[in-house]
Amino acid sequence: MSKPLALIIEDEADLSEIYSKALQSGGFETMAIRDGKKALEHLATASPNVIILDLHLPHMGGASILQHIRSNERLSKTAVIVTTADERQAEELHGQADLILLKPVSLNQLRELANRMAAS
Repeated sequence: MSKPLALIIEDEADLSEIYSKALQSGGFETMAIRDGKKALEHLATASPNVIILDLHLPHMGGASILQHIRSNERLSKTAVIVTTADERQAEELHGQADLILLKPVSLNQLRELANRMAAS
């Protein structure tokens, strides 16, 4: 049985690595993309189980990517976790994302979340 896929769309390399480790410890296979436009291109064919989505990305913002995900029937069952330090923007996206985590996000917080998601 293959592992569920978590796509991490985060431009900060350190955060991307932390998110990857936390999700891998929860049983996910991970793939990281650091550019909004490349993420959208990847989502044209990929169907990850969960997406960790930063809002401030090069070439295309996370809010636009989230809108694309929510309008795509193939991705309708994909859980989207938005990470941001911008509380105002997080509030605007409330209801579109499955979960919004305000940065800084701890490794333990993500590890526990990954374990819960993998169990469901």
